[in-house]
Amino acid sequence: MNDAARLLISREHDRAALRRAMADGALERVRRGAYRPSDGDPPRGRAHRLALDHVRATHQQLGARHVFSHVSAALVRGVPLWSAPTTTHLLQRSSASSRSARDIVRHRGLPDRWVEVDGLPVTDLVRTVVDCVTTLHPLEGLVVADWALAHGLDRDEAVAAVLARRRRNGRARGLLVLRSADGGAMPPWETWLRYLVLRLGLPRPETQFEVRTPVGKYFVDLAWVEHRVLAEFDGRIKYRDGEFGPGYDAERALFDEKVREDAITEHLGVRPRRFVARDAVDPRRSAERLLALFPPDVRRAARVNPLLPLPPARRS
Repeated sequence: MNDAARLLISREHDRAALRRAMADGALERVRRGAYRPSDGDPPRGRAHRLALDHVRATHQQLGARHVFSHVSAALVRGVPLWSAPTTTHLLQRSSASSRSARDIVRHRGLPDRWVEVDGLPVTDLVRTVVDCVTTLHPLEGLVVADWALAHGLDRDEAVAAVLARRRRNGRARGLLVLRSADGGAMPPWETWLRYLVLRLGLPRPETQFEVRTPVGKYFVDLAWVEHRVLAEFDGRIKYRDGEFGPGYDAERALFDEKVREDAITEHLGVRPRRFVARDAVDPRRSAERLLALFPPDVRRAARVNPLLPLPPARRS
């Protein structure tokens, strides 16, 4: 069964039966008038899957023509967002009425260009990215822009689209995020680490830096070779058996990681400094750790960028 078919729209079913299923715990509510099975959804990524079901339910329930936009369009495209959105954004001809649902953010005006992704109408890639980088927290916008660059976004076209916007609100932030984006930082946590770098005003790193050693070719998330600094985000989930499917050997992954790190250290003479998810609890402390890796002259020159506030906590 595909994901859209799992949704139950109340107007198409016996409402008394839906209420009984809700009371029994067999169903959970997606939004008003829309439900999905409570089938033991894995906790990791659950909030994102629920947000995507919210978009699908909205599409099935709306009668007026619409196109999903902003973070909702990014979600439909498969962008690994920093945080799961709590509302659905869409474009339509008319503006919202006073009776409009609060879980939907309506933006007036249908776009000239849009595409269909998994049966859902969404803004084109440039419009999606521009809407995100000019309205979201800069870290959240950077996650979207990093992903988009790796999936064919023309940076110059996106910058031109930001400059062409009638509304100036968010323009400076959007331009900064677009010009800071790097398609080499794919997972959101790697973008989080690079965001700390950008916020501190440190030199721009080389992403996915290639290291050829006698035992193999490896890549380091962030590298400043001239300053002898290497930094990486370590996703500890890779050290749990079965995390990436049946037969996944976490002990082997841990051994391979030790071989990799030792080879990089021996070849370059510097060991990568690791950051993990719990470091996001105290971003100021994480920034201090990062800054301390650099020589004194670099630390003295670093200045916090006022357009880049501290990163928010992640909702997954």
